[in-house]
Amino acid sequence: MGIDKSEFKEIFDTWFDSLRNFIYYKTGDVQQAEDIVQETFLKVWEKRDTVCIDTVRAYLYTIANHIFINNYQQKKVVLKFINKTKDNKSVESPEFEMEMKEFDAKLQRALSELSDKNREVFLMNRIDDFTYNDIAENLGISVKAVEKRMSKALEHLRKYITGKF
Repeated sequence: MGIDKSEFKEIFDTWFDSLRNFIYYKTGDVQQAEDIVQETFLKVWEKRDTVCIDTVRAYLYTIANHIFINNYQQKKVVLKFINKTKDNKSVESPEFEMEMKEFDAKLQRALSELSDKNREVFLMNRIDDFTYNDIAENLGISVKAVEKRMSKALEHLRKYITGKF
């Protein structure tokens, strides 16, 4: 169990192009695909002590797909927020628009700092309108685990956005 530096280099050389193409087909953006693949390999390197060489291909594709999904869900949050604020744009002052942009940036930073598990639960509930039962079923975890992850996500977001760290 575990891989060393030379095995990692071999894995990288073997799977980088294939993995980039896989993500490119999903995103339609070469740069974004390369960024996701680089982040994937970074995560593999960080977990190199627990990586099994026999299942590394599936592991790579799973990580890349999760990163893609998280990026996609984050973009959905931004678009939904932008669309909601566009409806009120003609009524609002430039100061309000500036505050909204600052708040949006703060929200995005706060979301990006959530753990993958907590962010996934939060976005499934708040963006996709999944119930806790639906989330538990989709992720294969208990409703209590969903509640705990959501509680942690909300606590983090409250602290981050109000600046009470």
